Amino acid sequence: MNDQIRLAVLVGSTRQGRRAPQVSRWFVEQAERYGGVKVDVLDLAELGLPESLDGADPAVAAVRPRIDDADAFVVVVPEYNHSFPAPIKTAVDSFYKEWQAKPVGFVSYGGMSGGLRAVEQLRQIFAELHMVSVRDGVSFHNVWGHVGPDGEFPVEPDGCGQAARTMLDQLVWWANALRDAKRRAPYGS
Repeated sequence: MNDQIRLAVLVGSTRQGRRAPQVSRWFVEQAERYGGVKVDVLDLAELGLPESLDGADPAVAAVRPRIDDADAFVVVVPEYNHSFPAPIKTAVDSFYKEWQAKPVGFVSYGGMSGGLRAVEQLRQIFAELHMVSVRDGVSFHNVWGHVGPDGEFPVEPDGCGQAARTMLDQLVWWANALRDAKRRAPYGS
């Protein structure tokens, strides 16, 4: 039996000039350094999911097993206009049972609020899908100030690195607990 946690990282911004690649790349490095997790990056800008819901769409069909196989999720989300980007909602709504009984954590970024308003709204949506959102996350307030002159991100990695480890501790605990529970009895909603 493989006890490695399969962690899907959902990159939620599709805008030109987005910070998502830097933020998600940093988090993936943290997760790989953490150990015991196998990371699968699901970048919405690259997946080609449709703008409207259609379960028969080939792009949705291609992503479905990746969502289903994941034991846990981290959503990398910017805050746009006090909320999250629309492609995240479309991606989430394209699946249902594949999300159930799995934990989700958040790495957010933005201006003064650091994306926390987007996270608050996503927690409600994921709860409706029978997911467990972990308490701690990572938030980059005024994300532009975390980028160094040579493009390095983040310029001060200690605090956010500790926050990532704390969130990963919680995600791995929940992923193991829920995976073990589903082995004993299938989850029903």
